[in-house]
Amino acid sequence: MFCPFCRHPDSRVIDSRTSDDGLSIRRRRQCPECGRRFSTTETASLNIIKRSGVVEPFSREKIVTGVRKACQGRPVTDSDLAMLAQKVEETIRQTGAAQIEANDIGLAILPPLRDLDEVAYLRFASVYQSFDSLDDFESAIAQLRTEHKAAQASKRAQPADAAGAAAASAESTSTSSTKP
Repeated sequence: MFCPFCRHPDSRVIDSRTSDDGLSIRRRRQCPECGRRFSTTETASLNIIKRSGVVEPFSREKIVTGVRKACQGRPVTDSDLAMLAQKVEETIRQTGAAQIEANDIGLAILPPLRDLDEVAYLRFASVYQSFDSLDDFESAIAQLRTEHKAAQASKRAQPADAAGAAAASAESTSTSSTKP
């Protein structure tokens, strides 16, 4: 690391701290030549291999821009898109790969986008899952409906289970309080 003041090719690390999101490290350095201090930020590099073969650095902003098009006219805020981009980056970084294909990023966007807005999900999925016909859309919609029905049935079952557990707990409490 070159000193930004005197261009000396070496520096000494004085302090290191991890960022709040855990994705970068801030280092405080001192130049042994001029004695001045400066800060650096280190992040693990993540590169994207585009379909054309070009390699470029990962950008959350590109995710937000791409998803924003699918969310056009939908009740999705900029902060929702920023959170989605963060989730996608975390998912990709968990793979441990230094390079990932652009199509894999599109596929990683789908699950959090489905949770955010199903219409935007269908718009986006039509590109990344290569929908070729109306049948592809219909099967994706049918899958979403099936998942909705299962989620609703699960929600209906949970309150009954919770009420039963509460009643059983109350019964055991009253039984134990009557014992000498």
